[in-house]
Amino acid sequence: MTERRLPRPRELAQLLRPKPFVLDPTERRLASAHTIADLRTIARLRTPRAVFDYTDGAAELEDSLRRARTVFRRVEFRPNVLRGVADPDTGVEVLGQHSALPFAFAPTGFTRMMNHEGERAVARVAQRVGIPYALSTMGTTSIEDVAAIAPDARKWFQLYVWRDKGAGRELLERAWAAGYDTVLLTVDTPVGGARMRDVRNGLTIPPALTLRTFVDGALHPAWWFNLLTTEPLTFASLTSWGGTVAELIDSMFDPTLNFDDLAWVREMWPGKLVVKGIQNVDDARDVVKHGADAVLLSNHGGRQLDRAPTPLELLPQVVDQVKDDDAEVWLDTGILSGADIVAAMAMGADLCLIGRAYLYGLMAGGERGVQRAVDILHKEIVRTMQLLGVRAIADLRPSHARLR
Repeated sequence: MTERRLPRPRELAQLLRPKPFVLDPTERRLASAHTIADLRTIARLRTPRAVFDYTDGAAELEDSLRRARTVFRRVEFRPNVLRGVADPDTGVEVLGQHSALPFAFAPTGFTRMMNHEGERAVARVAQRVGIPYALSTMGTTSIEDVAAIAPDARKWFQLYVWRDKGAGRELLERAWAAGYDTVLLTVDTPVGGARMRDVRNGLTIPPALTLRTFVDGALHPAWWFNLLTTEPLTFASLTSWGGTVAELIDSMFDPTLNFDDLAWVREMWPGKLVVKGIQNVDDARDVVKHGADAVLLSNHGGRQLDRAPTPLELLPQVVDQVKDDDAEVWLDTGILSGADIVAAMAMGADLCLIGRAYLYGLMAGGERGVQRAVDILHKEIVRTMQLLGVRAIADLRPSHARLR
């Protein structure tokens, strides 16, 4: 029979250890986020629905995005034991320069709409942790301002081909003069994808104060206060737009985009050139022949052609085709964990780009939220490498990960 007794005060004191209360509400929120999914949950609560859906959503039925995430869930790791991995090396060489982590911040449009700190916050984090940051053509902070706020960050510029070639030339000249060393030419956007969440939410750029958004704003007063009391949303291309993002793309970008445009950018741009939006092996091979230093396997985060190829499934075939051409192969879409990044690197990627993952952090807590996203991914990458028995990213091989 179990004998019972009253606990001694000293024993109770050892059990009663409440967590110290954190006064700063942002720090308190972010401390509860242990995964990117946690940051997404916080972002959804902190941001108006139309803005959150712009970030979170994809095109049409959103099958491309759903499939990309499902494929990462199909990854089976194959660990090696007894390898003694205490402090794995997470660094990689990207187009001749070092990155402290095997991922970069992808270009995202209208970033200050998600949080008023916008691109400045993201660039500062990139500089602090030692990874590249790509500024979008549709960014809400100028090329020069990003360069000034993060002078030591490795900066890339993402370019769409415009109907007005002169405007594109001017952007390239400004980016080179401001110290950007790489251009990501996006080729999967001849017209805008059917992003149905934006259509149903009536999202315009910048958001309009309709009755619906006013009611939603009452639930997110901090977001509206920051939007209305900081500098107006402006873009590299225009100061405002009364329609949807897809309508904006259709009005500005060139639907006749072809290999002559790639040759034009290659001739204009003295730095490294990456072609973003490659979705089959033949195109990967062709753009490398036309002077691309890297191909970025991407279906635009599922935001353009729905039911497009899934980048992770395409990755081994493309690597096999371009490995002898001294071109790098990068990958984005569907990445929401450090384990996803390790899997992609094991299957042959030279670099991963993340977009939604850091935007959830930005919406959850500004610059500190972006830093939290990086910290989460870094911790997951290190833990996954240790459990795989891999001492460095460069040691990852296809034998470490496969699709079930």
